[in-house]
Amino acid sequence: MRDGHGLGWGDHHDDFHRGVERFFAPSHESLLVNTWLPALGTPIEKLAYGGTIADVGCGRGAASVLLAKAFPLACVHGFDLHGPSVEGARALANDAGVGDRCTFTEVSADDIPGGGFDLVCLLDCLHDMADPFAAARRARQIVAPDGVVMVVEPIAGDTLEDNLHPVGRLLYSASTLACTPCSIDGGGPGLGAQAGPATMTEVLRSAGFGHVRTATTTTFNYVLDARP
Repeated sequence: MRDGHGLGWGDHHDDFHRGVERFFAPSHESLLVNTWLPALGTPIEKLAYGGTIADVGCGRGAASVLLAKAFPLACVHGFDLHGPSVEGARALANDAGVGDRCTFTEVSADDIPGGGFDLVCLLDCLHDMADPFAAARRARQIVAPDGVVMVVEPIAGDTLEDNLHPVGRLLYSASTLACTPCSIDGGGPGLGAQAGPATMTEVLRSAGFGHVRTATTTTFNYVLDARP
């Protein structure tokens, strides 16, 4: 805040990373499989018979493990730039008994290896990134032709006035202390300052997605459905 250089995700104390995991756990456990994924429609049904999932910005792996449990025939690949979180994700998957179907790789979101994923998830992370446009382009490249990219973002309106409510105050606080400094630290645009659906849709369309829609909204999030 004093010099405008930001603060990288890995520069925070480990308590911060564990706190983020605990903060998102209730919404992931109650909404990820029961609400967000069903809102995407038919493409998700194929995961019941196998397929592959990419969890981009997987953090400590909580959502990856939930996905592996929900789709026992599918393989989940988590990707994150923060090495200690990747190690934590591996331990979590092994403890949950899904380590044989969950792999985790320390890598930037714009350099993810492989491709042909049936589902690519970016859960509350695209706005944090130094280059969300490059991350969106890579997501477009690794998703299967008939696959879907699910982008979950903190609920936000497209104008300042739309965000002047109790939830908006909470999210602006988080943006100030974590999201925006993280992006700025990498020379990014700082989209964490409450980027609404219009802004994030622009990011996805610039990456080459031909179809982008708001699939659903909840108290704290909106979910975008992006497809080639």
